[in-house]
Amino acid sequence: MNILLLDGHPDAGRLTTHLLDVYASALPTSAEVTRIAVRDLAFSPVLRRGYKQRTDWEPDLHRLAELLDACDHLVVAFPMWWGAEPAELKGLIDRLFLPKFTFAYHVGDPWWDKLMVGRSADLIVTMDTPPFVLKWYHGNPVIRRWKGQVLGFCGFAPVRTLSLGPVGEETAPRALHKWEAKIARLARSIRQKAPQRKELRLAAFLKREA
Repeated sequence: MNILLLDGHPDAGRLTTHLLDVYASALPTSAEVTRIAVRDLAFSPVLRRGYKQRTDWEPDLHRLAELLDACDHLVVAFPMWWGAEPAELKGLIDRLFLPKFTFAYHVGDPWWDKLMVGRSADLIVTMDTPPFVLKWYHGNPVIRRWKGQVLGFCGFAPVRTLSLGPVGEETAPRALHKWEAKIARLARSIRQKAPQRKELRLAAFLKREA
């Protein structure tokens, strides 16, 4: 299984990095694992022309597109800031998850094709907010958006989510060992919904855009 781990924290050595360490260490030895930190990539996070005219990918984004295309399972981890992911990660999604690569709108109706079908995903989000407050008071917006409007929208299935909090700046979370156990269980139980439907999409996308 080809697994891509994406660290969305702008700073190194934080809890997000540790949780991905735990995830990686619990994976079977047969897994092919690639780990990328968004903070280490050289790219502009601004999609300046929207979808009207594609901005060429920088080399780091091109390489990440190859990894995304090849992966069987994607893991994204980040801290929730002001109800969303850090800005650089949002910009990465804007630049990378493009029409005809990860999804394709239909002509003449409101539907679309999910081009990442056959791949699965795990989403790990840390937060200062207690997860039950995020869910019952705020409606779980960041989790719902990533699950339904980002990863699920493009065909990743299943998309499993793990909300971890509260996380303070100065003290280690009291429930850290429980979180580590949950993450290890995720890593040991990866299953794609329809692996036989996975298709490589990047070459055709680049040819069309050339």
